[in-house]
Amino acid sequence: MEDKSCRVISIQDAIDAGAPADGNLASNLFSHGSLEVEWYAPAGEDRQSPHTRDEIYVIARGRGEFFDGKMSRSAVPGTCIFVPAGATHRFENFSDDFATWVFFYGPEGGETP
Repeated sequence: MEDKSCRVISIQDAIDAGAPADGNLASNLFSHGSLEVEWYAPAGEDRQSPHTRDEIYVIARGRGEFFDGKMSRSAVPGTCIFVPAGATHRFENFSDDFATWVFFYGPEGGETP
């Protein structure tokens, strides 16, 4: 029987999950089907490279800038950012407490618009 339970994950739950596994930049908190929910709190610099799946960031705390390969935009709590698979992006000039929810979904290579 398939699990139809709701999931609630707080910022404190994400923090309590601890550091990401070796080789990862974010902590995986939950998955369901193609959806993966992660917590990303870069320290010092954002070292990520383009991903193979579409993703959404929702800034949870702190402040910074989101660079999409062409321009920077403010990234503050509540900001929602969509990044298609393969797109260059990173966070810059972020505060020490900066952290964001990350939602990966869909097939490798991203969804077709």
